[in-house]
Amino acid sequence: MSLTISPIPAFNDNYIWALQNGDGQVFVVDPGDAEPVNAWLASHQAILAGILITHHHADHTGGIDGLLATAQVPVYGPARGHIRQLTTTLSDGDKISILGHVFDIMETPGHTLDHIVYFHAGNDNDSPSGPLLFCGDTLFAGGCGRIFEGNPQMMYTSLQRLAALPGSTQVFCAHEYTLANLAFATGAEPDNADLAERQIAERRKRDQMRPTLPSTILLEQRTNPFLRCHSPSLQATVQQHVKQKLDTGVELFTALRRLKDQA
Repeated sequence: MSLTISPIPAFNDNYIWALQNGDGQVFVVDPGDAEPVNAWLASHQAILAGILITHHHADHTGGIDGLLATAQVPVYGPARGHIRQLTTTLSDGDKISILGHVFDIMETPGHTLDHIVYFHAGNDNDSPSGPLLFCGDTLFAGGCGRIFEGNPQMMYTSLQRLAALPGSTQVFCAHEYTLANLAFATGAEPDNADLAERQIAERRKRDQMRPTLPSTILLEQRTNPFLRCHSPSLQATVQQHVKQKLDTGVELFTALRRLKDQA
């Protein structure tokens, strides 16, 4: 039975992702607020079956208690002890079955030390939607998360792992940051034709009050500067900004992330 995936908007720019099967059972990813989830469940006559957490920040975990107050369901998340409500802790290489579909767990430290992502390879006979990635705040559409607890090498390595996933993988990140990310990306790689085309398409979606997500790994490979540290034109632009030579991918990534933080 295939999954239906819906965004539940929360706060100013969060998306809580709802995974639903044909029986009305729903898992939610990173519920920072219980109220919009409960409202969505009621309006769709759906039943909460479980909760998936990518990392411990409050805008991803703040709604857990409110949801558990009305439904005693399993809570999956990273195995580093930050989230007291977890019923199952997960580490790199683990596999879990969600609504009949197997997800692989990948640790992606950088934004936080405990960050994990959930990847479904999409090779189920009843999963026509293809590969799926729920990546929290590691990879964004056109960008990546800030480095709060890890270091640039960690984040660069984590992003390289995600960039190696199949190009058809649908990318479900946790924030609607796309237009701001693409504006920065255009300044970093102004001659990228794919990026210019994407900016127009994503702006049209937002003008129509539509989410820019999901993205795909292939689209990110073509337009996301944090996955494009192999690009000579990107390297030239960033070196000009920072006025120093950047010899490796991680050096370019580090400089690029610093520029984004200052933007």
